[in-house]
Amino acid sequence: MSLENQNRIAELAGLLAECGRNFYQRGWVLGTSGNFSAVVESDPLRLLITASGHDKGQLTTDHFVEVNDKGVVVAGAGKPSDETRLHLTLVNQRGAASVLHTHSVWSTLLSNAHFHEGGISIAGWEMLKGLAGVKTHNHEEWLPILDNSQDMSELANRLSALLNERPNIHGFLLRGHGLYTWGANVQEAKRHIEILEFLLEVTGRTRFGN
Repeated sequence: MSLENQNRIAELAGLLAECGRNFYQRGWVLGTSGNFSAVVESDPLRLLITASGHDKGQLTTDHFVEVNDKGVVVAGAGKPSDETRLHLTLVNQRGAASVLHTHSVWSTLLSNAHFHEGGISIAGWEMLKGLAGVKTHNHEEWLPILDNSQDMSELANRLSALLNERPNIHGFLLRGHGLYTWGANVQEAKRHIEILEFLLEVTGRTRFGN
């Protein structure tokens, strides 16, 4: 591995580990929940992703593995996140350079409460302008909800169909599970998590009155 790649992996792992610790402090990835990834290189595809089973409040640069386009580990120690297939789908179909997944209370509650509507419509809030390409608070963001599954191949296929159907979304929810979003880099993906988690909490407090 070239020194340039080693430095890039170290930088990305540091950024993702910092996200994990920060999200843990906010109550968005308690325990071992959540998973984070970033593209190391595109051709051939190499994705850095959290290894399973690590407390996100104590995440370090050693808690990541590098996988290829099939999700097979090519570097690092441990088993990649069970949801690696979803990350790869987003990288391939959205051109995402980073994918982040949280398990907050509000995303979990709302994903169940709005499941039969197919998603959540969020509009009129100034914070929407924090999403890439959104220029006005009048924007309506549709946050689709997919039913959860332990069959990652089946779930990845449903995600792929959703991305084809909804090319302009910035994220989606898994029912009873949490939020996925992505970005052109780790910093943008982190911003999207912060924006969408804020909007979900506002939506939840408005709906449930607390």
